[in-house]
Amino acid sequence: MRQIGKTILRSDGFQNVASAIVERWLRFTWTSNAEVDESDDPVVLDGHWPAIFALWHGQQLLSPYAAPENISFKSLVSRSADAEINARVIERTGHGVIRGSGGRSARAAAKKGAVGATKAICDALKDGYSIVMVADISKGKPRQAGEGIVRIARLSSRPIVPIAIATSRYHVLQNSWDKTTINLPFGKRCLKIGQPIYVATREEEPAMRQKVTEELDRVTRDAYRAVEGAK
Repeated sequence: MRQIGKTILRSDGFQNVASAIVERWLRFTWTSNAEVDESDDPVVLDGHWPAIFALWHGQQLLSPYAAPENISFKSLVSRSADAEINARVIERTGHGVIRGSGGRSARAAAKKGAVGATKAICDALKDGYSIVMVADISKGKPRQAGEGIVRIARLSSRPIVPIAIATSRYHVLQNSWDKTTINLPFGKRCLKIGQPIYVATREEEPAMRQKVTEELDRVTRDAYRAVEGAK
């Protein structure tokens, strides 16, 4: 029975229906949350496009709706079957998808398509697309920027822009490794944008990983403080 259930959940028909429902729910959640005055305007990034937008795992569900209408985006999504609905949801928002992810070792990264994804991301940036990706590695240490994002920034010569999106009403999945946050409607929302981070050399990568981690932590704290204090 378990195998039958898995087959149904991963079927094309189920994935299409589920992604349509999820996308409508997320869009409704975005529009039903009023933006607070402390929310940042993407105009502050003029001169830094295209860019690599970094979020923490479990905090990225509303990111497609925060994108400026005049900027083209592609999002990095894992190649795993479990991430298929995520990919379809993003495509329904009008954004492109690149499949692949990093790993905690070179072998794991290769298995997950990291090399192909890195090339696809660099090509997309060269073509003028901005990229959305999570900074921490799936099932790795949460809230710690991985090597992949800073390597891509160096290879592409494009900046990493840490961002955070928070709503005043939300539910945290406490049993998930990344404490996934389910945003809820009828509250307040805030987008916080960090300082663009450029990576010039391989030697800079460890320091820039730490900088990305610290800046992502800061904007995430600021976003939640803004919505929690909103009237």
